[in-house]
Amino acid sequence: MPETIVKSCLLCRGTRNLCGKEVCPQISYWNTIQKLKTIESYFIEAPSPPSVFVGRIGYPRVRVAPAVVPEGSNVEIYDMPEKWLNINLNEILQMRLSLLRACINVDVAKPEKMEDVKILAASSKPVDLELRFSKPPRPYIKLDVNSPPLGPAGILEKLRILGNPKIPKPIDRVLLDRELTATEAVMNLYSNSIPVSHIQKLFSIGVFGKAGFRKIVPTRWSITAVDSIISKRLIEKVKKLPVFDSYLFFERRHENNTFIAIIAPYRWSYEWIEAWFPYTTWNPGMRIEVEDDWEDFRGRSTYASLGGCYYAARLATAEYMIREGRQGTAILIREIYEGFFLPIGVWFVRENVREMFKNKPEKFGDIREVLERLSSSTRIQLSRWIKTSRLLTQILLQSRLEVPRL
Repeated sequence: MPETIVKSCLLCRGTRNLCGKEVCPQISYWNTIQKLKTIESYFIEAPSPPSVFVGRIGYPRVRVAPAVVPEGSNVEIYDMPEKWLNINLNEILQMRLSLLRACINVDVAKPEKMEDVKILAASSKPVDLELRFSKPPRPYIKLDVNSPPLGPAGILEKLRILGNPKIPKPIDRVLLDRELTATEAVMNLYSNSIPVSHIQKLFSIGVFGKAGFRKIVPTRWSITAVDSIISKRLIEKVKKLPVFDSYLFFERRHENNTFIAIIAPYRWSYEWIEAWFPYTTWNPGMRIEVEDDWEDFRGRSTYASLGGCYYAARLATAEYMIREGRQGTAILIREIYEGFFLPIGVWFVRENVREMFKNKPEKFGDIREVLERLSSSTRIQLSRWIKTSRLLTQILLQSRLEVPRL
């Protein structure tokens, strides 16, 4: 219970491991912050993963920030969420907070002034940069609801590319094509196996769209835009597929989170449900907060209330159905437990759901069996899931079953 957890934390204070974790999440976070080094130089040469962050404050005039790794190895992985699932969240935090940002103020309608940054963002391999700052960077960290954390920042006076960027041919073709719409560019790169995180980076730096219509897009918006564009196009194909012939149940547990997917043998619909336990990132209170949003076969015309996670999980779900050559009604559930308190970005949802769908599902013949299985996997009572979920309620009505008393 939450009260017990609070009392345990007060008794433990990070020294007695009363929660059972090897490392106290709170102490670990502050230890990482304390390790941030102050950069006292106006000038630095270092590799970029490559990494570029675009802020949203002050829009339409925003800060574009290419980032480098002053110290560290295996630099490429610092900005590739697709490879982070096997890395401890603490290590990810350390990696991201060690990225040094070089900030430039730019009008979003003038992406043509960012040629060197575009070349950097297009590269699939690390690129050595020479950065000159107007004054030494400050040890300031950047936390964002959709994108991974970022480290110190300074105002950039000059940027010079020292190495040779490696630009994949599909990206090179898209950069030169001034007739492609942004949506066409995104789907072109996705169909050519360019990682979603790389497409999001390019989207944000303003290289997509027809001539005269290209704009720089804040990273937070570009991440969700790309997840939304790709999943929407995939869902168009999913709707033409035959329906699954049984109920499927998937489960994955990772880093104080449980992910569950129920695929029902009906035509495409989708629902994303989040349950935030007390003392987690978005729930400082003492009650479990459960929120959901959904769409039916016709799709949706409004932005999902649960934001980027909704679209990240939808993308992973649509990818699974395309692979299987079947469509279904998808109900995805996420429980977020005590100790998960740091905003690390929607990549965490996308990659965990992708990983979950790689597993072989459990198959069931009716909704009653599925609900029994769900009840055994979550800390929240079944009755609350049924009360919250619109699609579970619809399936129960369609199946003409009584709600089981579990």
